[in-house]
Amino acid sequence: MVITDLVTFAQTIGLSAESPVLEEALTHSSYAAEHDCASNERLEFLGDAVLGLIVAEYVLATYPEFNEDRASVLRTRVVNEDALADCARAIALGGVVRVGRGEIKQHGYERASLLADAFEAVIAALYLDRGYEAARDFVLDALADTIAEAAAAGSTMDPKSQLLQWSLRSGHGNPVYTVVAHGVAPEMTFVAGVVAGPVSGRGEARSKKKAELAAASAAWKEVNA
Repeated sequence: MVITDLVTFAQTIGLSAESPVLEEALTHSSYAAEHDCASNERLEFLGDAVLGLIVAEYVLATYPEFNEDRASVLRTRVVNEDALADCARAIALGGVVRVGRGEIKQHGYERASLLADAFEAVIAALYLDRGYEAARDFVLDALADTIAEAAAAGSTMDPKSQLLQWSLRSGHGNPVYTVVAHGVAPEMTFVAGVVAGPVSGRGEARSKKKAELAAASAAWKEVNA
């Protein structure tokens, strides 16, 4: 585990180390349960919304030739667990996030889902402490290159997006995903299942996102069988 000095980390992202909202953003639910304090789950919820707005606004302004479908595909490629976890690692977020004893033993601070959630919570902390522009600058500094790469990749949708659109068009609603984790970090694997109306699929991978993509791919093959 790479330990990052909180003062240095706070300066890196543009907040005070004394900020109560930053402290909350760095508090995982496992730590909160052990110390009777607020977790970062509410900030994660807010940060997800702020992140989505920033990326959508940037994509529409930067790529005016993209229609709604292509813009949605681009956003899906950028706003996902793996991409956000990579952003969290780039700023050494795992070294300052507060986790419970069980998560420490299992190296939970290295888990993609925990890092991605904490990254969204930090976005919310910036938004609340310094406003939308500060949050926007932080997000685009972290994701601008990823957005450009995703835009250059073309408009082909991933299996999860394809399954979602088909399921909604067919009147089956949103596909329902279930994910079960096996083992302990960093050797943890995830098994995902998905049901979308009459079709279903199963997938296994080293991250939750990739397992869901594998499950969606299996279900999409059923749709086209």
